[in-house]
Amino acid sequence: MDLATLWFWIVAFLFVGYFVLDGFDFGVGMSLPFLGKDDTDRRVLINTIGPVWDLNETWVIVAGAALFAAFPEWYATLFSGFYLALLLILLALIARGVSFEYRHKRPDSKWKAWFDGMIVVGSAVPALLWGVAFANIVAGVPLDADHNFTGNLFTLLNPYALLGGLTTLLLFFTHGVVFASLKTEGDLRERAQKLAVRSGLVTIVVAAAFLLWTGLAFGTLWFWIFAAVAALALIGGWLANLRGSEGIAFTLLAITIATAVLALFSALFPDVMPASNDPANSLTIENASSTEYTLTVMTWVAVFTLPIVLLYQGWTYWVFRKRVSRASIEAAPAH
Repeated sequence: MDLATLWFWIVAFLFVGYFVLDGFDFGVGMSLPFLGKDDTDRRVLINTIGPVWDLNETWVIVAGAALFAAFPEWYATLFSGFYLALLLILLALIARGVSFEYRHKRPDSKWKAWFDGMIVVGSAVPALLWGVAFANIVAGVPLDADHNFTGNLFTLLNPYALLGGLTTLLLFFTHGVVFASLKTEGDLRERAQKLAVRSGLVTIVVAAAFLLWTGLAFGTLWFWIFAAVAALALIGGWLANLRGSEGIAFTLLAITIATAVLALFSALFPDVMPASNDPANSLTIENASSTEYTLTVMTWVAVFTLPIVLLYQGWTYWVFRKRVSRASIEAAPAH
């Protein structure tokens, strides 16, 4: 395996980490109107991700930096062509982060309701648009001979891409609701389990339709292998949640998201940005990558730094592993 191919899969790994970790963050944020009966419930839900949400978002920053350094042509085409969609994601993430920090600054219920609404929207928009973006990357977009995107936002909002966006939206929502049941107690935990059962059924149907469409149109052997694992893990996660085993359900849903992302990258390989209008204009691993020297330096940096980052994040989750209860929120000073 040459270094360019290695970095293609490292980028895939970074997006796997981002979608698995920030995915359940998005799901918890989107669940506020469904699980938060009162302000205490909503504070419990927010506190389940409070110590880790910003750490989870660093994965997309690292993925973007790796993309820029390892595949500058891919980065340039992606970020210029998908500029408006990525800007909407960025604005949503900013609104979401601000809301986490400011909702407790005043006791007024309208003030909190406004920021809670921003958390919901700021979670749903990225969950939808990341799926739209990756579906378009796999399917291909119109590119000219200089690899410039020649479409517009409405080009990206095609039926296949919108189905991909709906799939990630539902996957992240279900993953987040299962995480909420894993991290809470009592009535809130029970309601989260029941909601995950209902949303899980819809997720299975929509995800199956998207994976089948992708496989029939762009599938490879490795795509079908990863897609099969994702499908089995999703069904297994739904069954585990039905039995009340939220820890197993959460793990299986994480596997679902991870293998689904790998399936998409397998369908994309060896392209990085196919041209839907003319295959000759496509960006591939070969013509989009940096020089051998750049990739070599990046590889050595990754060898030494990536394990440290993984250990630190694992330690963070271990420290904040306990459940959050209404009693702990009610006993804390009111904000």
